[in-house]
Amino acid sequence: MHLSKVWIFKRSTMDAADVAASVLVLGIIIVSLLSNVVVLICFLYNPEIRKQVPGLFILNLTFCNLLLSVSNMPLTLVGLITTGHPGGSIFCQIVGFLDTFLTTNSMLSMAALSIDRWVAVVFPLSYHSRIRHRDAVIALGYTWIHSLCFSTVATWRSWVGYHHLYASCTLCNVRAKGAGMPYVLFTVALHSLTFLLTLVVLCVTYLKVLKVARFHCKRIDVITMQTLVLLVDIHPSVRQKCLDEQKRRRLRATKKISTFIGTFVVCFSPYVITRLVELFAPGPISPHWGVLSKCLAYSKAASDPFVYSLLRHQYRKTCSLLANKVLKRSQLNSSSLRMESNTGRRNIANTTNNIQPPTNKPVGQ
Repeated sequence: MHLSKVWIFKRSTMDAADVAASVLVLGIIIVSLLSNVVVLICFLYNPEIRKQVPGLFILNLTFCNLLLSVSNMPLTLVGLITTGHPGGSIFCQIVGFLDTFLTTNSMLSMAALSIDRWVAVVFPLSYHSRIRHRDAVIALGYTWIHSLCFSTVATWRSWVGYHHLYASCTLCNVRAKGAGMPYVLFTVALHSLTFLLTLVVLCVTYLKVLKVARFHCKRIDVITMQTLVLLVDIHPSVRQKCLDEQKRRRLRATKKISTFIGTFVVCFSPYVITRLVELFAPGPISPHWGVLSKCLAYSKAASDPFVYSLLRHQYRKTCSLLANKVLKRSQLNSSSLRMESNTGRRNIANTTNNIQPPTNKPVGQ
């Protein structure tokens, strides 16, 4: 209980770091909710997205991010503001169960998405026969079973609760202090079979995708250079534009792969490393660093819609169609209101003109 008392003492008053962390969590909640809701609307509105196999993985990832944004993140925000334990013990255990389940499920969904992209790029002609909706459902079933197993074991062993280091309901080594080696093995297995496994899958699949993309870019570059050599009379500016386009094509592929792997490492690795160090650290870890690592893990839920969905052409086109539809509807409503008001003015004017003015003649005449 000594470490728990240290954490409670350090978090007894809300300082500037807690205020900054609260603002950061609030911003992450807003961005995550808005972006994931937009992805969900695009999925429901566009039938072409629903027909695609990656859409199922993106839907599952969006579901996990939305549930995390409405359950765990607000509780962390309340914990930072009140600098104490928000809610009861049973409620916190439920939220801790969701924290383990949703984080594990979202990581495995990213791994499934990378495998899908690898098959689509390396085996483009046989992609539809290799990856079908049934295969995607089986893969999602595995992610749910995998996540449920770890979260159920942690809850059953009472290893989840309010952790003052992260200001959130999650796996808590203070509650599992009497468990000893089983809790250590559980924590190492959890992060090895989720974070490490997903990282290995991301690196292997996306680096193979990058290799194939560079090979195709090289073939296109060779054809382009041969064409430029044949076109002797081509203007130097046109030649330079072709060369610049080659460079942009290579950089575009590298940036996409770097974004997929980089966001995963930046967002999750500080939290996972802190979790593992916490098991063997002789002294307490700074609560500010713990909250920051948790905020970075939360930020993955806000960045996923942009990394996997909203920056793609199909989702951008759907968003623009929805925006145009909403704007046209608002313009029609405003124009109808203007027409009604103008019609009302004309009716009033006509009624006024039809009224006969009074005469000055006597009544009897």
